[in-house]
Amino acid sequence: MQLSSFLRPRWLMPLSAALGLAAWAALSRWSGLPAFILPPPGRVAARLWLTLQDGTLTRHTAATLLEVLLGLLAGSLAATLLGYGLARYRWLERLLSPYLVASQAIPIVAIAPLIVIWFGPGLFSKVLICALIVFFPILINTIVGLHAVPENLRDLMRSLHASRWQTLRYLEIPAAMPVFLGGLRIGATLSVIGAVVGEFVGADRGLGFLINVARGQFDTALVFVAVFTLILLALTLYGTVVLAEHHWLRWQRCPARPPQSPGGTQP
Repeated sequence: MQLSSFLRPRWLMPLSAALGLAAWAALSRWSGLPAFILPPPGRVAARLWLTLQDGTLTRHTAATLLEVLLGLLAGSLAATLLGYGLARYRWLERLLSPYLVASQAIPIVAIAPLIVIWFGPGLFSKVLICALIVFFPILINTIVGLHAVPENLRDLMRSLHASRWQTLRYLEIPAAMPVFLGGLRIGATLSVIGAVVGEFVGADRGLGFLINVARGQFDTALVFVAVFTLILLALTLYGTVVLAEHHWLRWQRCPARPPQSPGGTQP
């Protein structure tokens, strides 16, 4: 097989993964580092199989996934509704924008302990942290997408006496959807970070909790297993948004049909 065939897009990801595993194995073997600092891939794979057999990984992954999905849903819904209001009413945007921007100057790691203290270490605090971390990117993209709607199209809708709901459904949502989905891509990956931050602060289940336990026991292989599972979750959520974008925006890829005469033939 020629080298050019390996450079095709379908081969790039497996080739990159294989090269990464080879570099990791070589580094763990010849660097002289002990296994509790840098475990080889084989030890991590064995630890993965063990956690799958006893159900540890499945149980903690399910807890983190629930937090991520609920937080992403709540944060996206709140950001979309508020973003529409800010884009619709400029006075509201000027009123709230300083507070929204200032809120982003506070790291989520700094306020996560307060959220856990106020709302307890249960599910609600983790969902709230996830929602807060995904809120701002989706909010900004919603506002930018709605502001990017061409004014001449708005004039056209007004000339057709379209209602507010019709303008939203047939103009604003399709026009803002590409930018909104771009923000949702970012939010999908950040939601995983939010769940882990909440579990680091206080939790009795979840992948963040599993990392804390493994770190205290110097079980570095288990830390690698949990980290790779988090990466897989983030990639899955990101890929889901990409597939949704491919489905919802398929109208952008449809070629424009040439106009036809009243008799049904092309002019």
